[in-house]
Amino acid sequence: MEMEENKEYGRERDEIFSKAVRAGKRTYFFDVKSTRKNDYYLTITESKKRFDPDGGHSFEKHKLFLYKEDFEKFREGLDEVFNYIQENLSDETSEKPSAENSDDNFLNVDFEDLDK
Repeated sequence: MEMEENKEYGRERDEIFSKAVRAGKRTYFFDVKSTRKNDYYLTITESKKRFDPDGGHSFEKHKLFLYKEDFEKFREGLDEVFNYIQENLSDETSEKPSAENSDDNFLNVDFEDLDK
């Protein structure tokens, strides 16, 4: 409980803006929050559901904190990386993966193929 923990510091830290992006088996959360001095910072969280052997599940999370003094350098680096990827991918690899390369393909098992 983020709000509960932050009350210990004398005030609630507000979540200013939040955006969740579902991408396959992962969900990315982009959360703008404020510091005690009312500066904004960004947290980027990757969340992936993991299944336990007993049938239960948990979420594996990785979090990155990005402070306002680093926003411009971070954006420049990200733009450079995205541009590199777009310029260096061939047309066939930049399209959506085919069914045979899809992560979901493991569900489409033809047991007759195992004899080959």
